[in-house]
Order: sequence, then C-alpha cells, then structure tokens
Amino acid sequence: MTRVQIPLVVDLDGTLIHTDMLHESALKVFRDQPFKTIAIPLWLLQGKAVLKDKLAQRLDFDAGILPYNQELLSWLHTQKANGRRLILCTASDRKIAEAIAAHLDLFDDVMASDGETNLSGPHKAQALTQRFGVNGFDYVGNSHKDLPVWQQSHQAVVVNGADGLADKARQFCKVEQEFPRPKPALLTWIKLVRAHQWLKNLLLFIPALAAHEIGNAALWPTMLMAFFAFSFCASAVYITNDLFDLESDRLHPRKRHRAFASGVVPAWKGVLLVPPLLFAGITLAWQVGIPFLQWLLLYLVLTCAYSFGLKRLMLVDCLTLAILYTLRIVAGAAAAGTELTFWLLAESVFLFLSLAFVKRYAELHVSEQSGISKAHGRGYYTSDAPLIQTLGVTSGYIAVLILALYFNSEAVLELYREPAFVWAAIPIMLFWTSWMWMQASRGNMHDDPLIFAVKDRASLLAGLAFAVVLVIGTAGLPW
Repeated sequence: MTRVQIPLVVDLDGTLIHTDMLHESALKVFRDQPFKTIAIPLWLLQGKAVLKDKLAQRLDFDAGILPYNQELLSWLHTQKANGRRLILCTASDRKIAEAIAAHLDLFDDVMASDGETNLSGPHKAQALTQRFGVNGFDYVGNSHKDLPVWQQSHQAVVVNGADGLADKARQFCKVEQEFPRPKPALLTWIKLVRAHQWLKNLLLFIPALAAHEIGNAALWPTMLMAFFAFSFCASAVYITNDLFDLESDRLHPRKRHRAFASGVVPAWKGVLLVPPLLFAGITLAWQVGIPFLQWLLLYLVLTCAYSFGLKRLMLVDCLTLAILYTLRIVAGAAAAGTELTFWLLAESVFLFLSLAFVKRYAELHVSEQSGISKAHGRGYYTSDAPLIQTLGVTSGYIAVLILALYFNSEAVLELYREPAFVWAAIPIMLFWTSWMWMQASRGNMHDDPLIFAVKDRASLLAGLAFAVVLVIGTAGLPW
C-alpha cells in the first residue's frame, strides 16, 4: 500500500477544534435547561455514548463559529489536495460530527459515537482496525486515550499533545507531524479571572469616602477583606458568564479571543476554578460581617439570574447591570458601618444605568459595523441603538442633576468646609458624562465603560479634578 493510498483519520475534540463538544453540550444544557442537568448522572449510568446522544439531541450549535485548529486545517487541506482520503473519527456524537464535517466540506467519511458505542480509546482502535486493517491508516490525535489507536496505525500526527505524548506514540509508530499545544501564559489567566475588572470593586469604598471615614485606619483591614471577597466572587461570576456566552463571544470581533471562546483554556478548567473562588470570597465576607455577606449573596443571586436569562431581556438587562453596580456601594456601606443616604443611592442608580446603556450601545455599534442586525444573545436589534443612546444620555444627566441637588442640601453644609467650592464638581461631572457618550457614539468605547474610563486620559483628568474639588471643599483652601 503506497503512502498516498493510506487514509488519514482525524480526531475532533482537542484536535481539529480547540474545545470538547461534550463539555460544551453539558454547559449549554445547564444554561438553557438547568433542570435537565439532573438527568445527566442517570444518562451517564447508561453509558457515555447514551449521555452524548442525549446531550446532542438538546444541542443547537453553529459549526461555523467553533475554535478550529487553523494550522491543522491548513495542513489537512494540503493532504486532501495531494489525494489523501480524510476520515473524521471522533468520540463525539454523530449528530455533532456530521454537522462539523458538513461545514468544513473536507472529509470523505465520518465515524462517531452513535448512542450505543462510545468511539473512544480501544473502541476507536477496534473500529478503525476492522475497517482499514492494522497499520492501514494514519491517525491524528491529541491525548493519551489515542495511544491504543496509534498502536494500530501506520503513522501518527500528534496535535496539542501533553509533554511526552509524542514520545509515547513513537513506541508504536512513526510520528509524521507534530502540532504543539498553545500553552496559556500568565497574562491569559489574569485576563480569564478578569483581574482588571476588580477595579469596579473600588466602589465599595465610596460610602466611607462620602461619609469622610476613608481616613479611619481601623476601617481599612475590613474594607480590604470586603474588596477581595467581592473580587473573588466577581471572578467566579465572570468565568461562569464566559462559559455560558461561548457562542456570543465567538461572534464578537474582540471577545472571540477570550480564553474559553478561543479554546486556549479548556472549559472544564473554568468549571473547576469557580468553586474555590466562591469559597474564598464567601469566607472573607463572613469575616467582614453578616450584613455584608447578605449583600454579597444577593449580588451572586442576581448575577446568576442575569447569566441564566435576564441579560437576554431588553431593558431589564441594563437595569440589572445598574443594580449590580449599586449593590457594590450598598455592600460597601454595610462593610464600613456607615449610613447609606438617599442621595448616594439615587446617584448610583442613574449613573450606573447610564453606563449600562453605554455598554449596550457600544455592543450594538460593533454589531452594526459587522453587518449584524441583531445582537447575539441579547434582546436588541442594531436599529435600537439611537433609542438606547437617548435613554443613556438622559440617565446620565439625571445623575448630574441629583448630584447638583445633593450639593444644595443640608448634608453638604455639615460635611464640607467650603460647600460653595464643591459646586465645581457639577461641570466636571457634566463633561465626563457627555464625553463618555461622545466616545461611544464615535465607536471608541470599550465594551465595559468603567474599564475604558480608567484607561482614558480625559476621564482620568476629570476624575482627578473631581477629587481635587472634593478635597478642597472638605479641607478648605490652603490660603
């Protein structure tokens, strides 16, 4: 048998695609039909093939947006052009495998799990040997489960293999080609837990700052514990959202590069990372105090509701985001033991509602530029952008009005030595609100407005000016 006549058999999960369809199927069922997940252990007791079949029946996916191994695909196209016969052979269910094969239009045949046989490891080796004979095929795989297959194959192609996998494959056959595994850098993990998003949790310090208690040294250990408690729990939420938003992220020009969406980090690692982050956050919150813990738990419940469905509801999603931001301030007041005033609460709701609309408007702006008429996974059409802009600008200006009314209240006279000077904060706030919406309108806005603000020079200067005005209003002029 000449080399050209030897068929090339290609694995799917972790090889042709940088993900595992079993894991993605389970995640999507958990997101869309959470009560159905109770049946997963029962399906698994009937065998892995049954589990994959049941999940595949409930999986509606777009094969065109999966994170394909582009380097391997390019090589496979070359092999196809050279006359080789390509077979997709996977432990994934046949429904999934056939949809992917149809999209790629590259394979001559498909072999997959069928609800009775789980085509993995020895079962895959046996099926291939029965069809092509011992040493009658070359095999492209990625894991130790493929070693029984390589034992029966003519040559091996090792893709995304763990350290030492290629050497083990060489014990059975010649390794024709290797495609190294892309290893996540430290920066990848930092981005995965959204460490930069922890900046939002500085909102916890706002009540202490507004009450002029920020200089109380005894308060800092408690506030730092509160900060990390919220940060760890928020990271768990971000990871969960990323796992639930795989399809939406893959359709987004920037979010498709995220660790889970691109397959740089397997989804199962994210599932394992969530519980310890939650445990660490809740443990710290317990140390801060029961009132703070209660607000943190409410935040977690609301974020779960947002992930499971509220984010798909028009307007409700933005209101929920505004409440989630505001809950940080409410929790901060509980941690600091300060009174939460009507002024601070009202200011927070309208300001963060405006920023939530900025976020959604920016996403719609990107969708419109990409020629998409409806935001994936959201309740908006790109034609809604002008109305979203109007609602957002209105909310922002109401926040400025509330701030102006606050500076005219009796509370200001009690807290500030120079209350008249504090009025300078109004035009600063008015400028910043208008500036943020101007940037969003021009398409310069980051998906998250608060992260954009900490990187934007004009926003940083506005924040500095705002802080200087408050300091001088508190301490008085130096002359």
